[in-house]
Amino acid sequence: MKVAIYGAGAIGGWMGVKLAQAGHGVSVVARGATLEALQEHGLRLIETGVTHPVQVKASASPAELGVQDLVVVAVKGPAMASVAAQIAPLLGPQTLVLTAMNGVPWWFCDGLGEEFAGKRLKSIDPEGVIAAAIPTAQTVGCVVHASCLVEAPGVIRHHQGNGLIIGEATGQASERVAALTATLAAAGFNATMSEQIQRDVWYKLWGNMTMNPISAITGATTDRILSDELVRNFVTSIMLEAKEIGARFGIPIAQQPEDRHEVTLKLGAMKTSMLQDVQAGKAVELDALVAAVRELGQLTRVPTPNTDALLGLARLHASTLGLYPKQ
Repeated sequence: MKVAIYGAGAIGGWMGVKLAQAGHGVSVVARGATLEALQEHGLRLIETGVTHPVQVKASASPAELGVQDLVVVAVKGPAMASVAAQIAPLLGPQTLVLTAMNGVPWWFCDGLGEEFAGKRLKSIDPEGVIAAAIPTAQTVGCVVHASCLVEAPGVIRHHQGNGLIIGEATGQASERVAALTATLAAAGFNATMSEQIQRDVWYKLWGNMTMNPISAITGATTDRILSDELVRNFVTSIMLEAKEIGARFGIPIAQQPEDRHEVTLKLGAMKTSMLQDVQAGKAVELDALVAAVRELGQLTRVPTPNTDALLGLARLHASTLGLYPKQ
């Protein structure tokens, strides 16, 4: 396949190397130091102490790369408006767009049944420009269960995990997703097909929406967050609000917050991606992780006082640092 990676950060870079190693023609949309590194050295993945370099075609201009079979969008939420404005040259009528992103995506409501289908979340896509640029009919969601980081521009280090769960943005199974799952599995990923990708998005978000912003505010790793009884109780309260929201739109979570806490504690002193972004002076993706949950609470008429408090504190902290638009 012709594959373009839009966002050669930790996850996009990891996926790009694996797909190139499997024989696919990989291109990368990049800028600045990352573009220079890719053009000079290619894309490099460090895995189990070994560096795996692959040659890719890299450009700041999607028009130079042309129409693709698959476009992997692996950027943070704040970058999506820019992606939407530039992605058109990569897309033909049969191109699939695979969104490997955290949080609630712009297409989330399209797979929730008639009551929610077509609703646009203002916290994610206020003017509808993302949905207009990337049609739901060509979009496949991807939930990533892997830990990677950017060692240097164009150099990705893989730590753990190899899971990709993919499914149609419309929330249905399809032959093309089955074929893409097989392609990803052949490239070395632990790829599985979801019959409703919204369920997998929501389940992962259930933990991410608290650990990320609280770590960003406090600078604490996840083990310290959950070791403080008061903070842990706050986290539990937020998760119960999200659990009720999910139940209202047809995605109940069988677990209790305490079950997820135990899973998170087993990961040890984990530094979340949002804390890493704050420390690196990068924009934080509060909208996809927290603001969207608050908006979904409003749509389902679920009160969210604890989620509101977390969002208020996190965006005030981030905006003070210049990492989130001022309110």
